[in-house]
Amino acid sequence: MSDEKINMNEAKLQVALDLMNLDRAVQIAREAVAGGVDWIEVGTPLIKSEGMNAVRTLKKEFPNKVIVADLKTMDVGGIEVEMAAKSGADIVIILGVSDNSTILEALKAGKQYGARIMVDLINVSDFIERAVALERMGVDIICIHVGIDQQVKGMNPIEITKQISEVVVNAEIAMAGGINTETAPLGIEAGADILIVGHAITAAENCEEATRALKETMKTGKPIKSKLMRKYGEDELFRVFSMVSTPNISDAMHRAPCMEGIRPVWEGSKLVGRAITVRCYNGDWSKPVESIDLAEKGNVIVIDESGGDIAVWGELASWSCKTKGVTGVVIDGAIRDVDDIREMKFPAFSRHVKSNAGEPKGFGEVNIEITCGGLKVSPGDWVVGDDCGVIVIPKEQAQEIANRAAMVLENENRVREEIKRGSTLSKVLKLKKWEKVIG
Repeated sequence: MSDEKINMNEAKLQVALDLMNLDRAVQIAREAVAGGVDWIEVGTPLIKSEGMNAVRTLKKEFPNKVIVADLKTMDVGGIEVEMAAKSGADIVIILGVSDNSTILEALKAGKQYGARIMVDLINVSDFIERAVALERMGVDIICIHVGIDQQVKGMNPIEITKQISEVVVNAEIAMAGGINTETAPLGIEAGADILIVGHAITAAENCEEATRALKETMKTGKPIKSKLMRKYGEDELFRVFSMVSTPNISDAMHRAPCMEGIRPVWEGSKLVGRAITVRCYNGDWSKPVESIDLAEKGNVIVIDESGGDIAVWGELASWSCKTKGVTGVVIDGAIRDVDDIREMKFPAFSRHVKSNAGEPKGFGEVNIEITCGGLKVSPGDWVVGDDCGVIVIPKEQAQEIANRAAMVLENENRVREEIKRGSTLSKVLKLKKWEKVIG
């Protein structure tokens, strides 16, 4: 950055409209403009869905606002900049991984048609080297961008922005990647001239209030606690999985199913924890009970009884879990004493409810990979259960899935708000438009 470093009051707020439907994008933009947003980005999904008509529509709706077209261009930079500029874009985004010739052509077209060029560094191997080269080419804005698929794994753009701000002199710096009211001041402090915010505005139930809060924290430099676009670490997974539903998690896992035939023994159960796995034989409750001694606080005991119809679990085993802080049990088989278990509010899920128990013969194994309700479960996997069923999250993917599920929940909250304002689900989602074309 130059000596005349931008201050908190001068930084611009850009809303990224990464939606599929233009009507929703326009409504969210209206709310964001009312909240004080500076620039409006026609996001890549919106351009792919609606074409340059999205740029034209938003420019017509907001003629006094800077319109950014996020084309993510990698080839024919001149042609695509010309299209966007003629449609009303004031700024056009090109990918930094593009060949230099593509970027130079984009710059020439930008000068000819009156559009500035922003280059997005997403997935560039050496951010600093590329940023320096882009500035030499004459790029107007350099964008440090950590994509959603990277954010959910724990990456953030703040440190990279700080490093680039120390070597870039003339070009403006934009920052994108999970920004909310907690991280916005940090981004400006790191050297960002433009903050690009998507989900923390577009998923808000009230986009105007969300935008106003972002502008306030950008002005004062004081973070404001955010409910949106938080990125959760490994130590917060229990809280996140307690907050979201199994349908949220299913959506985050590309419609992954819950365990087949496994249901809660009392309505309103919520089960969250890491798996202690057990394999036993029909009615042999020795290993299920012994596994409690190996369990730690926050574990869930998951039992593969191969669908057996003789109970391997009951009230006394449940009380043993409660005293140790074990958060629940899942049984592909039979459970009994459900009235007592219901009264003590211990989360228990099973295939069958039976009165008769078997004998503790000691056959079986603990902490091996099992199959429960048709799903593979390994020791340490996360298990979440509610009235919709029980779902398994592989431990290697837990942080990513937790963050994706939180985003699913936040997006649903926004859709619910639009329905409450007088719409319907099919209208909000434009279902007829997206029905599969046959023939």
